[in-house]
Amino acid sequence: MEFTDYDTRLGAYAVIIRDEHVLLALWNEPEVPTWTLPGGGVELHESPEEGAVREVLEETGYDVELGGLLGVDAFVIAPGKRFEPVGERPQKNVRVFYAATVTGGDLRDEVGGSTDQARWIPLADVPALVREPMVRKFVG
Repeated sequence: MEFTDYDTRLGAYAVIIRDEHVLLALWNEPEVPTWTLPGGGVELHESPEEGAVREVLEETGYDVELGGLLGVDAFVIAPGKRFEPVGERPQKNVRVFYAATVTGGDLRDEVGGSTDQARWIPLADVPALVREPMVRKFVG
C-alpha cells in the first residue's frame, strides 16, 4: 500500500512522574474510559514538542518543560475501527513520547475534550488501572 492510500495521525505525549506519582488523564472516547498519558494529536502547524506541551496544558492545566525523547511507536487502525468514519482508508498512528516536568499551572480537568479527568496516580496503583498500552510501556 502506498502512503497516499492511508491517513497518518501524529501524536505527542508526556510522561510526568513526581514524588512517586504519575500524571494521567482519563480518555473518555472508548466504550470503557481508559487512563492514558497526557497528550494527543499534533496540529499541522506544530512540531511534536509544541503539540505535547499544548496537549498537556489542555488536558491537565499544567505548563510543562519537555526533557528527553523516550520513544516513538506506530500502529495501524483498520477503517472500521477508526473513531471518525472515513470510508475505507486505514490510519497509521505515529506517537512520540517525551519525559516532562511541571513548571507551572494548576491541576484541572479538561472540559469538552477527549479526556475528562486528570489525576496524580501513585505509581504502585498504576498496574490495577484500566490503562492504555502506552502507560504500560512507559510507566508500568
